[in-house]
Parts: sequence; C-alpha cells; structure tokens
Amino acid sequence: MTSTRSERSSLTRGPLLRPLIRLAWPLVAIQLLQVAYNLVDTVWLGRLSADAVGALSLAFPLVFLVISIGGGFTAAGAILVAQHTGAGGDRAAGRIAGQTLGFVGIVSVVVGAVGFLATGPLLSMLPADPATTERVIPLSAEYMRVFFLGSPALFGFFVFSSLMRGVGDTRTPLVVMFVSVLVNVALDPFLIFGWWVFPAMGVEGAAIATVTSRVVATVAGMYVLFGTDLGLTIEPRDLIPKPGPVREIVELGVPTALEQSGTALAMVVATAMVATFPPAVVAAYGLGNRLMSLVTLPAMGLSQAMDTAVGQNLGADEPERATKAVKLGMGLVVAVLAVVAVVVATFPEPIVTAFLPEQSATAAATIGHASTYLRIMSIAFVFFGTFQVAMGTFRGAGNTTTALALSLIALWVVRLPATYLLAFPLGWGPTGVWTAVALGDVVGSLSALFWLSRGTWKSAVVEVEPKETTSDVVPAHD
Repeated sequence: MTSTRSERSSLTRGPLLRPLIRLAWPLVAIQLLQVAYNLVDTVWLGRLSADAVGALSLAFPLVFLVISIGGGFTAAGAILVAQHTGAGGDRAAGRIAGQTLGFVGIVSVVVGAVGFLATGPLLSMLPADPATTERVIPLSAEYMRVFFLGSPALFGFFVFSSLMRGVGDTRTPLVVMFVSVLVNVALDPFLIFGWWVFPAMGVEGAAIATVTSRVVATVAGMYVLFGTDLGLTIEPRDLIPKPGPVREIVELGVPTALEQSGTALAMVVATAMVATFPPAVVAAYGLGNRLMSLVTLPAMGLSQAMDTAVGQNLGADEPERATKAVKLGMGLVVAVLAVVAVVVATFPEPIVTAFLPEQSATAAATIGHASTYLRIMSIAFVFFGTFQVAMGTFRGAGNTTTALALSLIALWVVRLPATYLLAFPLGWGPTGVWTAVALGDVVGSLSALFWLSRGTWKSAVVEVEPKETTSDVVPAHD
C-alpha cells in the first residue's frame, strides 16, 4: 500500500497543482481511450455506410440509459473509497470497495437482461423517419443486443477504474484501458468486414469487438485488485453485500444513477426528435456527439479528478484545501478548452471529414450538418468544462443530490424544451438542435457556479465508517 499512501499524502498535504495534474492526466487519457472505442467503431462503420454510423447514433443513448443505473453505484463506491482513504481508513476503503464490486456485479446482470429484452420496445418508441425505420433501426438493434449481453464485462472495468481512482491511482486503469482499446482496434475490421476466417457481421461485429475488449479489461482489472498489492486490500468476505454498506452505496448512488439516467433519457428524447429528420441529420448528430466527446476530454478528466481530490481532502478534514483544488481545476479546464474551442470553430469540416470519408450524397450532407454542429458547440466548450468540474466537486463531497438537480436543470429545463421550440415551432430545423445543446451547457454552468459559490458543499461529508463494521476499522493513526 506504499504507493497508495504516497498518492494520498500528495493530495491532502503539500503543493497541490502537480499532484492534481498527475491525478487528472491519466483520467483524461482514459476518457480519450473511452471515446476511441466509439470513434474506432465509427471510422470503420463509416467505411461501410452512413446508415451504419446512424445506427450507432440511435443505439448509443439507449444503451447509456440502461447502463447508467449501474454507473451511479460505481460512482458511489469511488466517493466512499476516496473519503475513507483521506481519513486514513485503509481497511474501511478495501471493505467498501468489495461491497461495491459485489453489489454492482449483481446489478450488471439484471441491467444486461433488462436491456437485451427491452431493445425492441425501446427502438420502436422512436418516431423515426421512414428511411431511418427501414434502414437504420434494424442495425441499431443488432448492436444493442450484443452490447447488453456483455454488460457484466462493461461494468467490471467501470467499477475497477472508479475504485482505483478513489485511492488516487489513475495510472493503472489507464494501462488496462490501453490494452483493451488495442484489442478493440485489432478486432473491428476482422469482424465488421469479414477479414481472414471471420464472417462479415457489420454493425453486430463492431459490438462483438467492443464487448470482447471489455472482457479483457475486466479480467485484467480483477487481477490488479485481487492478485497484486496495488491500491486496495479486498478480502473475499467483502464481496458479499451487507445491509449497512449497501445502504451507503445506494444513498449516494441513487441520485448519481438518476442523474446519469436522466442524462441518458434526455439523450433518448433528443434523439427521438432528431430521428424525425432525414438519415444524414441523424448520422451528423451521432458523429458530432462523438467528436465533442473527444474535444471535451479535459473537462471529463478533471471532473473525475475532483471526485478524488475533494473527497480525500474533505475526508481528511481539509475543506480549504478542497476549495483550492476546485479553483485549480477550474483554471486548468478554462485554459485548455478555450484553445480547443478556437481550433474546432476554425476547422470543423476537416475534422468531420476525417471520420466519414465515404463519397455519397448522404455523406456530403452529413459532413455539412456535423460541421455546423461543431461550430455552434465550440461557443459552449468553456461553459461545459466549468460545469463538469463543479459537478465533480459536488459528487466528491457526497452531495450527489445537488449534482442531480443541476443536471436536470441543464437538460430537462433548458436543453430539451429549447430543442423542440427552436427545431420545430420556430423552424430552425437541425440548427435549432445544435443551438439547444450549447444553450443547455451555458445555463447549466452558470447555475452550478452560483451554487458552488455558496460553499455549502464543504460540509457535505459522508460518514467515515458504517456503523455495522466499526469493529473492523484500522485506526487512522495506523
């Protein structure tokens, strides 16, 4: 546990900028590799057809809606591990990590089964354009069913990465993720196009490649947790869910699960509105979202770093140091995304074209719509970044209900109503959809910054030790 103690000390004592960057950059890289999963699929499927890219556009928000349930409980485990680690409770951190693994494992099986069975009904709810219904939705169904069957493997890596992040180790998950992406990159063309001895499976092949690579990541992650001395010490008995720890995980995890589910459901509703447009607009929406996921990686990485930095410092009773970490995170994300915004606003078409080289009328229309989407969204990049850092702060403090409320404001109070009003009654069409996305980020950021300035999050510290397991605690001075 030497490396863990060293990481913890650097976050709760001494200079903060360097350890914060050391914590955050692997998280940014992990987010980059996460996006690479989707982008690699998009690049290969873009060489298959624009309809194949559109299939991913429809599938992604529906998949995210179902798996977000488990994601909330995974995030809860990371928060609890971070605060126990900051307070010096190594044994308590290991125990809560085991409880999270056991509980999320059960949830992943249930979520996968529900998602597999609900694929048809979910897709049938989309008020799609006739061409989209005939050509795109069947391909989306192929992708989603395979994806849901692999849910335990998908969740396995998520929970491993979150628990390691809680103790301040972000580099080990990065190595595991890198290996997993290599597997996905290698498998994609063989399974999509039928290279060598493999049959050509198209969109379904992309899903099989993704799930296989996630299995590799989960196996490697479990080896790190149980076969090495990195980060956490988890005993077999810790894996059996117990009422006390599960209650803590649920209390923190439900608001986060609702936040992520609300985000995913908002994406589904927005996608349903986009699906009423021709296939080129549907493909542009999905491609634009994936490219924006790429350019906003610094914000997502710093948001996750806030979970750990704020959680550990509040656990160590250092609220002012937690505040300093938040200010540093805000400064970093503004500096980076301001530069990214200028580049994207200046060169949107070359960026989009690199991911959709197919020469056809549909592809040309897709490139045009996606370029406009990126240019409009670049205005909101800095707002998106500050919003994510603020959300990470609230989560790290255990104030997950606040994060839920702010997410609902940005998406359900602003973005979705604006999407409908601008795209349909006001007649802006696809441009109204793109504008509404940016508007939601701006309003969400301003609301989050206002609430953050009140300072009430500094007292939102979860209990260091569940009452049910007090007798097992290693004293903080040990």
